[in-house]
Amino acid sequence: MDMAFDHFAGAPDEALLVAFANGDQAAARLLATRLAPRAIGQAFRLLHDRAEAEDVVQEAMLRLWRVAPEWRQGEAQVSTWLYRVVGNLCIDRLRKRKRSVGIDEIAEPADDTPSVSDRMQDNARLQALSDALAEMPDRQAQAVSLRHLEGLGNPEIAEIMEISVEAVESLTARGKRTLAKILAGRKAELGFGND
Repeated sequence: MDMAFDHFAGAPDEALLVAFANGDQAAARLLATRLAPRAIGQAFRLLHDRAEAEDVVQEAMLRLWRVAPEWRQGEAQVSTWLYRVVGNLCIDRLRKRKRSVGIDEIAEPADDTPSVSDRMQDNARLQALSDALAEMPDRQAQAVSLRHLEGLGNPEIAEIMEISVEAVESLTARGKRTLAKILAGRKAELGFGND
């Protein structure tokens, strides 16, 4: 297994997907190892539930494996395709949640980190951001999350969300204003001061 990983270590994602489509399971394992952690991060920031985020990424990876034999090389990056599917699956789940239960009825995600007093402020800030993203319109929250938390560029976000770069810029700007409005008045509470 290690030798197979070494063989594919420098291969681009697309080459790994093609190798998987041709029956190479080691290529699939390496591709999943590369892509899954960031995809889970994206899903968690949108869903605020680790188990649900993992379920979404598992579903997205299954879809990737299903399309592998028909993958059209050079049309899209594998990571971009996966982010788009993860984003769409998350938005579907968020819409179902909003239809089925009130936002206050959703359990808070379990915190896997040890409870340390030095991290209380960071946890409060992360919770405030998470709560604020949950209050935002889904598409704005997705654009802000991809841009400012995942660090993706506008062209890649545009491809993931299947919109124009200008629409990404508009969504991100509106999302930042919405986020600022939601968090207004909480600077001192969150330890940011007034400067």
